[in-house]
Amino acid sequence: MENKELKVIADAMLEKKGQDVVSLDLRSIGTAISDHFIVCSADSTPAVVAIADNIEERMIEKCKRKVARSQGKENAFWVILDYGDIVVHVFQTPYRAFYRLEELWADADRTVYED
Repeated sequence: MENKELKVIADAMLEKKGQDVVSLDLRSIGTAISDHFIVCSADSTPAVVAIADNIEERMIEKCKRKVARSQGKENAFWVILDYGDIVVHVFQTPYRAFYRLEELWADADRTVYED
């Protein structure tokens, strides 16, 4: 079943040219800190910040949800937006390749989002 909030986040990522947008359903993994991760990448610092800001705006506008915590906008290599049940990761492309977050959660069900 499609989660409305994941779709809002994915659309917000794609609107600002987020690349390789993927969500991971972590509910079947007992040790996960949230129900879902959603991940994308971008090629520049301004693009990472623009994507993160757009996600925050769209979540307030369409889902009436404010981010609980965010981290990483200072350097914008990797921005994390924590919505409790959903944790958003916006990476600069080389950092996503380096940290390989999706591989750490390889057992999770994946959904790929495209324009």
